[in-house]
Amino acid sequence: MDENNNNPVKECSYNILCIHDAMDVIGGRWKVSIIACLCFQPMRYSELLREVKGISGKMLSRELKDMEINQMISRTVIDTRPMSVVYDLTEYGKTLKDFDLDNCKLGKKSQEENNRKLNCAKIKNLV
Repeated sequence: MDENNNNPVKECSYNILCIHDAMDVIGGRWKVSIIACLCFQPMRYSELLREVKGISGKMLSRELKDMEINQMISRTVIDTRPMSVVYDLTEYGKTLKDFDLDNCKLGKKSQEENNRKLNCAKIKNLV
């Protein structure tokens, strides 16, 4: 009998370690937003800078380098004048698309719930 497969505490501990590893790779304020943009199409640096609201150029560069090191994105230099760089999700990065979509659904549900609570509070104040 394999002790690890039948021990819920060890399985939970292992799952938590896996979650921490995942958060190390996608953690931070900007990576999930960058992934969300690249889920639709490859994008140039300037397009990402425009689409990811609030990120500075320096931070975008840092996040893209980190994501490339972690093999989440690929960076392709296009030989044009001026030179341009296109970023795209790797196969590994594409596995995060469902994660992003689930987060989007959760955010929408949260917005709807918060709006419902706000509307209820307004009604209570009128009564």
